[in-house]
Amino acid sequence: MRWPPDEAWTSTKKREGYRHFAVKQYGGKGDNRWVELFPVLDKEIKLKVSWIQLKNDAEWRSGWLQLPKEET
Repeated sequence: MRWPPDEAWTSTKKREGYRHFAVKQYGGKGDNRWVELFPVLDKEIKLKVSWIQLKNDAEWRSGWLQLPKEET
């Protein structure tokens, strides 16, 4: 996956009650890279996620993905 990160992300599970996030800022170098995200429906909440974690398909997907009804 390329750096800098994509602007939109979908979490595979709810985080702070939300699944769709946008990038606020990012930084770091090498294995210490991080991305700060906020849910698109609540810009007051912030999540700081390591780049390694964000690249994990089991936890995050690039883009805003449509979720099946039972998962929304």
